[in-house]
Amino acid sequence: MSSMSPTPAEPSPSRTAAVIPAAGRGVRMGPGTPKALRALGGTPMLIHAVRAMAASRAVTLVVLVAPPDGAAEVKNLIDGHALPERTDYVVVPGGATRQESVRLGLDALPDDVSVVLVHDAARPLVPVDTVDAVIEAVRDGAPAVVPALPLADTVKEVEPAEPGVPEPVLSTPVRARLRAVQTPQGFDRGTLVRAHESVAVDGEGATDDAGMVERLGAPVVVVPGHEEAFKVTRPLDLVLAEAVLARRRANDGF
Repeated sequence: MSSMSPTPAEPSPSRTAAVIPAAGRGVRMGPGTPKALRALGGTPMLIHAVRAMAASRAVTLVVLVAPPDGAAEVKNLIDGHALPERTDYVVVPGGATRQESVRLGLDALPDDVSVVLVHDAARPLVPVDTVDAVIEAVRDGAPAVVPALPLADTVKEVEPAEPGVPEPVLSTPVRARLRAVQTPQGFDRGTLVRAHESVAVDGEGATDDAGMVERLGAPVVVVPGHEEAFKVTRPLDLVLAEAVLARRRANDGF
């Protein structure tokens, strides 16, 4: 064959998108601003979470799922902050539960997205290496991937009781087999869509997308998480997040 013959066009690589459900109120942080819009180092946590996803060169689209009545506010927030220009940003209104909001985010994805990350807006400081490790594991064939850490504390299973009443211990799981899961969780798109189509919304709905995939019977694997990918839920977490951010700024010189 002549070396001048045209080579067949390479199939375009599949795209990776991140969905960030940010429609929750964050009641444990106390009254006032929704948790995702609370400031961290002078910038809303949601913006930190978006930047954390966009920091991965593999992520070409970030879908933010806003409170049902707050899409315009979130869009203004995105427009008002410097974000990597190689990434597209879309804001869609969410639902009454996290599960519903993730599904609405999935519905907004273009056809050429085959790898989907689902990331908590309340995990603003996840390092890019963790994001990349999750994407790589999905691209290597895992239908669902979860970053996770070994537990520092021993865990007891208890019989829940009324507030103020001591709770009986039922068992002590073997700590070496337990992991605390983080986000972004990564999925083959078809698998995650199937999970959302087949797992019924029950009460407040599923809060763990990988758990929905488990209920399909599809395999879920764990990759190492990172201590800085912790969830900012209570006021003390905000103190810790500010400290991590201050250390990063000192180390990065900005």
